[in-house]
Amino acid sequence: MKKQERQRYIKRLLSSKEIERQEDFVSLLHAENIEVTQATISRDIKDMQLVKVPSATGGYHYSLPVQKKMNTEKKLKRTLKDAYVSYATQDKFVLIKVLPGNGPALASLVEAMHYEHVFGTLGDDSTVLIICKSLDATLELQQTLQRLLSDN
Repeated sequence: MKKQERQRYIKRLLSSKEIERQEDFVSLLHAENIEVTQATISRDIKDMQLVKVPSATGGYHYSLPVQKKMNTEKKLKRTLKDAYVSYATQDKFVLIKVLPGNGPALASLVEAMHYEHVFGTLGDDSTVLIICKSLDATLELQQTLQRLLSDN
């Protein structure tokens, strides 16, 4: 498995579980038939800039850095403010039109936000196609876009 795919699994695990130790990552990934070593997880933690934050139970668990997500959202808002033209939805798809040259950046920023409701994105020069996981997810993304556009 490629590093990028493995790190996507790690992010999914972090969104659903409080993981306290590197060995827990190894066990959970093995349960998904992903063979990794503790050393690989250690490098991933460093690469992803994961931090340990206090748990409700009194211990600590790994988390994505909050500041990174905030900066990403700020960049996403800025890109929408500067380049947004229009958007439309159909079923599980959201199509965003932007000024030429901004599609890849916007698609990348949407991916970097790790929205639970987004399955994936495709971005060309002036268009971004966002594929949602369900019809409800499409509505949720639409609300998120409206919020981001109105905050500008």
